[in-house]
Amino acid sequence: MTLPELAPEIVRFYTETIDEADRLTTTADGRLELVRTQELLRRYLPTPPARILDVGGGPGAHARWLVEDGYSVHLVDPIPRHVEQAKATGATVEVGDARRLTAADGSADVVLLLGPLYHLIDRADREQALAEAYRVLKPGGLLATAGINRYSSLFEHAAFAHLHKEQMQRSISQILASQIHDGKKAFTAAYFHSGEQLRDEVGAAGINDVRVFGVEGPAWSMLAAAERNTGGDFRDTPLFESALAAARLAEPYPELLAASSHLLAVGRRPR
Repeated sequence: MTLPELAPEIVRFYTETIDEADRLTTTADGRLELVRTQELLRRYLPTPPARILDVGGGPGAHARWLVEDGYSVHLVDPIPRHVEQAKATGATVEVGDARRLTAADGSADVVLLLGPLYHLIDRADREQALAEAYRVLKPGGLLATAGINRYSSLFEHAAFAHLHKEQMQRSISQILASQIHDGKKAFTAAYFHSGEQLRDEVGAAGINDVRVFGVEGPAWSMLAAAERNTGGDFRDTPLFESALAAARLAEPYPELLAASSHLLAVGRRPR
């Protein structure tokens, strides 16, 4: 088996540093991301049983509920550990690369790219992944792509009470200016989008009627900081419910896109 070409720090991060299978279920901000992604996708998904290609689907956090909803899901991920974990979801699985999909032309009703775009630092690689998603989509099929918000690290480290430190300010300033996290500390190598950039990249791939949503809304960093600073579990609390309400209320206001941790762009391949 030939593994996809990935930056070594990305492979190490997901193989040795964290267990991605737990990220969306064990913390309040992770649960907020999951709940909001579910409700946004369910607005646009076709009726089951449609065929969904979950590209960069990790260990199957989204594949699991999509299979439970009645969809036919095929998951592709470059990390063998993730693919092995994803077998338990009921989806079919494959080690693969978002830039070189094995799926046939026009074979998927939906393509999800909920991870690849922020781990592909070079614009050319992101364009190739989007071109592949377009290729395998049926005419009129749905594409949903995720990006990390350009300003997420600013909100995160302010809420975590780190940002007064000069070294942290230098680090966050570099991320804001370059839109790239170099993967040397904490998180892995990643590209951070603005809402406008994500919409433009998806639209440039030929996808129509692209709309960008803020996933977690403006209160996610407060929620994450409450858990981090107290050691408590805030997944089933009024604070979680308030953060979820804030995300929903913020949707009609594009100026609030910059306050979310993740962005979600949805659109369709022309018929």
